[in-house]
Amino acid sequence: MAETFETLTAVQALARFGEGSLSPESLVEDCLARIERDNPKVNAFTCVNDVEARRLAAESAIRWQAGTPCGPLDGIPITIKDLTLTKGLPTRLGSTTTPPEGPWEVDAPISRHLRNAGAIVIGKTTSPEFGWKGVTDNPLHGITRNPWNTDLTPGGSSGGAGAAAALNLGLLHQGSDAGGSIRIPCSFTGTFGIKPTFGWVPQWPASTMSTLSHLGPMTRTAADSALMLSVMAQPDARDGYSGNPLGPDWLTPPPADLRGWRIAFSADLGYVEVAPDIAQRFEKAVTYLEMLGATVERVDPGFSDPLKTFNTLWFAGATQALEKLDEQQQAALDPGFLDIARRGQDVSLSAYLAARRERSELTAYMAAFHQQYDLLVTPTMPIAPFAAGHNVPPGGIYRDWMDWTPFSYPFNLTQQPAASLPCGLDSQGLPVGLHLVADKYQDLKVLHATQLLERYLPPLTPTGVVEVL
Repeated sequence: MAETFETLTAVQALARFGEGSLSPESLVEDCLARIERDNPKVNAFTCVNDVEARRLAAESAIRWQAGTPCGPLDGIPITIKDLTLTKGLPTRLGSTTTPPEGPWEVDAPISRHLRNAGAIVIGKTTSPEFGWKGVTDNPLHGITRNPWNTDLTPGGSSGGAGAAAALNLGLLHQGSDAGGSIRIPCSFTGTFGIKPTFGWVPQWPASTMSTLSHLGPMTRTAADSALMLSVMAQPDARDGYSGNPLGPDWLTPPPADLRGWRIAFSADLGYVEVAPDIAQRFEKAVTYLEMLGATVERVDPGFSDPLKTFNTLWFAGATQALEKLDEQQQAALDPGFLDIARRGQDVSLSAYLAARRERSELTAYMAAFHQQYDLLVTPTMPIAPFAAGHNVPPGGIYRDWMDWTPFSYPFNLTQQPAASLPCGLDSQGLPVGLHLVADKYQDLKVLHATQLLERYLPPLTPTGVVEVL
């Protein structure tokens, strides 16, 4: 019986390539076979790059046999989000308003860095139109579904990457996050993802959401995300917003424990209503931080909900997309996206500048908070995954996707590193995420704490794709 790789990590695969017990060809072939089997059920991919992937895997196998891998990811199958330019593959942004014929002749910085490291792009993953919301469906590719239960959403906007990561359809997955779009699907699909400090990972073209948007990895383990960041977080002259281009050594091993760390945890930030079973799972996960030696204190950070500030900037950013579209194209947009873009047209310059000032005040406030605490820990999501094809839980109290993602968007405003780590299952048997936030440029604290927590909170794996449609 052929070996399958539903739980293999990239770190493990590279070790096996080196010892000769696994070839890139076998790994890529297995991934492609499982994509063929499972993708029709979850709709995680906009396109599959099977012909080129097989060719590149064969070339990688020759290099490994000779002991001369071309880079730190040689032979590892990866996916790229449909919002990210990828040479030779369509980037449609989930929109019927984009040209179907390309040309697709340019790699974004992240695509170029990953390919130069030897990674093999096996496909592009789904996003809502222009990445505008916290679930994944769009007019071009339809609805993406959660592998844990295909009646439910995997979250968004990197929902295709989340579904692919949960099923290990590729070992490393690129996401983007301007309000939670890495962390939301990681929470809903039981995977790991980190939004690194803004500026570490270059972006080009710039996001319409400007400096709210971060690019980052989505994987099954924190160590795989650290490996991916060691390649992604390299400077690129095309990025006009980059901060300090000299990032940390992402592969620095974690400490033996968390002795000497001071960690604040808040189940609700002082103002969020959280489902009781999620709160219970969260409280249990916090005890593992104490077991690792940290001093853990129940502390709300003390800021009020910055939803109005975030929405002002988000809606104004969405408006930019309308400027390039005629009336017929606008009529073809996701109605929800068209609505917020038009609401953005009503944002005055005074209101926009006030939101930027409020953002800077929140950033300074959290910088002071982290003078006392190494990490702030919260739930990633206050609710469980809900019905696919809806922007908010049906029959609930929410109007916009931002209303049910209160733990994620504040830290896009502050540009801090923030990750979601799976911490178990809720009362429905669905994944729950633990959210860890550190001060700007202290990404290694997040990565190290999550790697240590994985001793107690191992990766989650769906037991097959549960179809209940």
